[in-house]
Amino acid sequence: MTIHQSITTPDAEPHLERQLSNRHIQLIAIGGAIGTGLFMGSGKTISAAGPSVIFVYMIIGFMLFFVMRAMGELLLSNLHYKSFSDFAADLLGPWAGFFTGWTYWFCWVITGIADVIAIAAYSEVLLPGIALWVPGVVTIGILLVLNLTTVKAFGETEFWFALIKIVAIVALIGVGLFMIFSRFQSETGTASFTNLWSHGGLFPNEFMGFVAGFQIAVFAFVGIELVGTTAAEAKDPEKNLPKAINSIPIRVLLFYVGALVILMSVIPWTQFAAGQSPFIAMFSMAGLGAAATIINLVVLTSAMSSANSGIYSTSRMVYGLAQEGDAPFRFSKLSKRKVPNNALFLSCVLLLSSIVLLYVGEDVSKAFEMVTTVAAVCFVFVWSIILASYLAFRRRRPELHESSKFKMPGGIPMVYVVFAFFAFVLWALTTQVDTLIALLVTPIWFIALAVVWYLVGKTPSHRARYAKFKEDLESERVNAQSQLGAESSAGK
Repeated sequence: MTIHQSITTPDAEPHLERQLSNRHIQLIAIGGAIGTGLFMGSGKTISAAGPSVIFVYMIIGFMLFFVMRAMGELLLSNLHYKSFSDFAADLLGPWAGFFTGWTYWFCWVITGIADVIAIAAYSEVLLPGIALWVPGVVTIGILLVLNLTTVKAFGETEFWFALIKIVAIVALIGVGLFMIFSRFQSETGTASFTNLWSHGGLFPNEFMGFVAGFQIAVFAFVGIELVGTTAAEAKDPEKNLPKAINSIPIRVLLFYVGALVILMSVIPWTQFAAGQSPFIAMFSMAGLGAAATIINLVVLTSAMSSANSGIYSTSRMVYGLAQEGDAPFRFSKLSKRKVPNNALFLSCVLLLSSIVLLYVGEDVSKAFEMVTTVAAVCFVFVWSIILASYLAFRRRRPELHESSKFKMPGGIPMVYVVFAFFAFVLWALTTQVDTLIALLVTPIWFIALAVVWYLVGKTPSHRARYAKFKEDLESERVNAQSQLGAESSAGK
């Protein structure tokens, strides 16, 4: 269970506050939907799948939209839920809250490590000869300072980070369209939409190439659920969460599909390679050297944005876990600014492990690929728990589903369609050696969690906290039903 406001007396310690406005929530949702995977990982995805990568991103975006709608319906069914870890604990049992909270924390630590690796790689491009550890340490220090202030400061920072990413992608689409319609000539040929099918067709590497595209593309979507983590600190969640979730399909079509169509129209897909950003390649080819440098900086801010979200998410998860006895009590303390400082320090210390990874293995891109695969598998677990919670919700709380104003489209049958898709993604990870190794390593995390749960899950103090959590939820549910009944009577 996590991020729920504790019931306290006026003299008690501070709790999390709702300081994130609609514009913060909207841009955090957009920032979460445009990850480092799009800027840094799309080179490998395009080289593996060719133009069929367009369908890869559309399919993943389509499936994850239903996960987000399920999450939205559950969060709004009881405003005492402050994140998906809360409703997992309530609907599936305390083990689910424990596994979801810690796995989501682990997801973002791993993602943050991948982002620091990306920042180091692109810093080396901008400042040749710089020691890789320098940008890593500087980044972690900056993010720590940004997050130690108020949650509103986090929201403001993420707002501007997301805006930079949006402007970069819109600029890429605008410049790319100009190049296409002006029949721009380069050493790779003429910029034209025909490049999408004239180099071996839409599926040049056949079905297995298409399958390979899912491996790194899934990581591009991690963080799409971040809007659910902000629920505890969002103003007017009943209005702002649905707006943010419903705009996901438009974002996917514009920022992913639109950008990739333009990239592969200007430069044939055969020219892309793993470890290279297609965004930088296109601006460089257009003769816009300064723009290419700016895009390098945009990639850096994109990774900073993702790492910023990661530090925010991990600190809130550890804070909530500590409140429920699933993490050391010291992490449940808030500063005078109502920020979980101790949890923030823990996240930042763990991000320092990225410095070690930079000096292990063949190159930076290999480290990035290994880390992102582990993160993708763990995010699939979290998304699956959200759907399993939805199934339990439909079975145990049918009256709340009926009264919901934000029902998940497709209902129960769609949940099983998405589960089948997740099974397909896990199978796709077994088809390449590097992703298979990462897939085989990931279960170690769940085994370690199971051991810890066995030790702490049945203690009297943990059971007492869970009983109090259920009591608070029931009180919130009764109040909501009473209010609904009063409104219904007033309307008659």
